[in-house]
Amino acid sequence: MTHPLVPQVIDLASPLAQRLGLEVVGAVFQTNQTPPVLRIDVRNPNQDTGLNDCERMSRALEMALDATNIIPDAYVLEISSPGISPKLTTDREFSVFKGFAVQVSLTEPYQGKREWVGKLIRRDKTSVYLNLKGKAILLPRDLIQSVQLSNHQDV
Repeated sequence: MTHPLVPQVIDLASPLAQRLGLEVVGAVFQTNQTPPVLRIDVRNPNQDTGLNDCERMSRALEMALDATNIIPDAYVLEISSPGISPKLTTDREFSVFKGFAVQVSLTEPYQGKREWVGKLIRRDKTSVYLNLKGKAILLPRDLIQSVQLSNHQDV
């Protein structure tokens, strides 16, 4: 269950993150710890989220939280990155994960299958290309519902 202060904190943190070129992707307030821990996950949509991003967000949010007094008692503020998303969406992600095993889900069957697992070759304007045990296959982008990293080792 989400702590009642989390929506207020997200409302405060989101515009700060935006000004810093970041996005707030999650928040949790862990009141079962002493002192309680407020953790905010941020993501840099243009590059890997780094320690510098987290530090800048921490300084900005700490000042804003102190000024608004949303959390009147002592707490620990943690800013972190959510890590790698298994879903590939950007050109950069498709480039970075070239050669990795991926699972492609289609909106309708293509060559009799709705799910394809193979090693990512590339993506262009019309297709996603996979290596299926040495054979290249192209999947039309207009049929693709999602492409995500897979842990299949036999591709």
